[in-house]
Amino acid sequence: MTSTNKYYDDIKSVAVIGNYLPRQCGIATFTMDLVEGLSAEAPDINCWTVAMNDRPEGYHYPEKVRFEINQNKLSDYSTASQFINISQTDIVCVQHEYGLFGGPAGSHLLKLLADLRMPVVTTLHTVLKDPAPEYRHVMCKLSELSDKMVVMSRKASEFLKDIYAVPEDKIAFIHHGIHDTPFIDPSFDKDKFGVEGKKVLLTFGLLSANKGIENVLRALPAVIQKHPDVVYIILGATHPHVLKADGDAYRIMLQQLVRELDIGEQVIFQNRFVELKELCEFLGIADIYLTPYPDEAQITSGTLAYAMGTGKAVISTPYWYATEMLAEDRGRIVPFHNPDAMAAQIIDLLGNDVERHAMRKKAYLFSRDAVWNEVSRKYLHLFSEVRQIRTRNPRPRHSYVENIKAITKFELPEIKLDHLKAFTDDTGILQHANYTIPDRTHGYCTDDNARALLAAAMGQRYLPTNGWGLDALSGHYLGFLLYAYNEKNGRFRNFMTYSRQWLEEIGSEDAHGRALWCLGKAVAFLANPGHLAMSTTLFNQALPAAERFQSPRAIAFCLVGMQAYLDKFSGDSEVRRIRRVLANRLFDQFKSQATDDWPWLEKALNYANGKLPHALLLSGQGMQRSDMIDMGLKALKWLLVVQTEDKHFVPIGSNGWYAQGGPRARFDQQPVEANAMVEVCVEAYNLTRDHMWFENAAMCFNWFLGQNDLNMPLYDAKTGGCRDGLMADGINQNQGAESSLAWLLSLMALQKLYADEILNQPSSPKNQ
Repeated sequence: MTSTNKYYDDIKSVAVIGNYLPRQCGIATFTMDLVEGLSAEAPDINCWTVAMNDRPEGYHYPEKVRFEINQNKLSDYSTASQFINISQTDIVCVQHEYGLFGGPAGSHLLKLLADLRMPVVTTLHTVLKDPAPEYRHVMCKLSELSDKMVVMSRKASEFLKDIYAVPEDKIAFIHHGIHDTPFIDPSFDKDKFGVEGKKVLLTFGLLSANKGIENVLRALPAVIQKHPDVVYIILGATHPHVLKADGDAYRIMLQQLVRELDIGEQVIFQNRFVELKELCEFLGIADIYLTPYPDEAQITSGTLAYAMGTGKAVISTPYWYATEMLAEDRGRIVPFHNPDAMAAQIIDLLGNDVERHAMRKKAYLFSRDAVWNEVSRKYLHLFSEVRQIRTRNPRPRHSYVENIKAITKFELPEIKLDHLKAFTDDTGILQHANYTIPDRTHGYCTDDNARALLAAAMGQRYLPTNGWGLDALSGHYLGFLLYAYNEKNGRFRNFMTYSRQWLEEIGSEDAHGRALWCLGKAVAFLANPGHLAMSTTLFNQALPAAERFQSPRAIAFCLVGMQAYLDKFSGDSEVRRIRRVLANRLFDQFKSQATDDWPWLEKALNYANGKLPHALLLSGQGMQRSDMIDMGLKALKWLLVVQTEDKHFVPIGSNGWYAQGGPRARFDQQPVEANAMVEVCVEAYNLTRDHMWFENAAMCFNWFLGQNDLNMPLYDAKTGGCRDGLMADGINQNQGAESSLAWLLSLMALQKLYADEILNQPSSPKNQ
């Protein structure tokens, strides 16, 4: 069929990457609406979807979804790029929200985009004003890999130019799409919902604690005094990720507040994810729509766009999108966290029919440019434009992925937390296992709960969603460390029985050092204000005792934690002073003992060897001491020579260790040794950018996956745990906490390294 719409004649196929209904998410609704809108406007174009799955089993999608990606499985992104290229797609349109994609800050997406041959148009559903470094880097790389970036607010365009240095000619503004509904009297269908004769207030959307609905509830008693016929409908299910992580805590809190305020007759909870037709009916009966978000960081809002598109009078807090959309009397703005101001505006609008209807009309007319047929035309024009630009200025294909594969030679497994959760109870994480079953006989220890805190804290930064329950797990592990700290002597206890009895008043220096290591790293990673405050307080309380430590490994653990803490609070003079004392002590131990053929601070190699050069590298960078860095690199190179045979990692065995001049123990090889070497090689790579260190990090990591003396994997893909060691006669099949945490920390370190490598690849040549 020959198209009569000449502006898109050069486009035959469009692939839209996003999530998709029936997955319950606002972006899933947007993606489906965009695909349907494009298909309706240009029926001769093959418009289809690549859907992101947040669960391995996926969803029962309609025919428009032709390919699915497990968002946390790195290899799926490579396969998807191959599928899209083979499908001879003309344009790829990405719906971007960091949390939709796997890897640190959603960086797995970059792997897919870098291998695509066709132009990419990226619609941004989030643009951060104060991004953490990894989020800034991902957005900048996303800009380089996109031919155009679509924003849905002018503020987002300003942020892209001012914060991310995106060229203005790469940015396109297109409204958030809405469905074309008639402008009707709110009273028309109220009888269908049992609210005939009532003045209806409405808020809809998936529930989570960042909605601010509690401020509307606190405003209602004053509103009811003036307008006793008012009802407030809260429409929407709890967000699936929130429900998985925290249950229905927010809804329960709201319901308790309703009872406390005695407004149960005026508040209706509709705990459902409603389809479009029913949603439009709910919007139709609303006299006033409320969006009470508690802070400004909302660059777009589909719910607000829908409400304006159905001609609603809107009262909102001044988040970015609302301030822009409700300008020129298209709505009313009230301050954040101000129920009194909210009540005053609701009372005024409900009592002023003329002004309320005038506001409705302005909002409705303003929204006509945002109906889906108009939005779809604008996207098609944009697709045609970028297609023509690419034809005139072809971009050489530059694959970040090929460069990385040449280094790593393997695909990173998906992070799986089942085993970690199975070993955690309301006290903390249990130490040991009988096969895959927690062994309560040996109770708990501070060492493992510290490592578990670090894994949970890193996961909250680098995993894509809040559905993992890591915030709650962090609270468990942090609570254990708080209880382990003995205020009387300023030291951590280490071993606790299953009946919660401490076995000592003072743990080892190493246990104290590991606690400080993980607390310092947690300070750098945690976002939960309460957890961050507690980690910071406990770190500072426990640090003074470390100044007297002599154990080199305890000192090294402390130094790694202190450097992470100083990455967050660089001006803490006391921590800087203690770092200087301990770093010099460790360095002096190396200088006094190391020789050319044995560049080590002891006469034997035993456990956690990698942490010692790791501490020197970090302290040397932080203190600008090149001599420390040189010593650290020299020791690390020697460690790798000693522990590498036939191109695979052979950690010093714990069954005898390796004394200078004596035989080295081949077995029992421990996962914690591989973890220490992975982490120090990653740090050496970050410091030097020498790909030798990247290769060595991958080699040490591959020890877990079977590139070892026995060619047997220690990682258990079924449980997500790790077996306890490599023995002369096979694998120790127990999957204790120490080993499984060593695996998780190594995997997270490699995922972060992989993401950084993508971000640090040279930029592709820009289109002229």
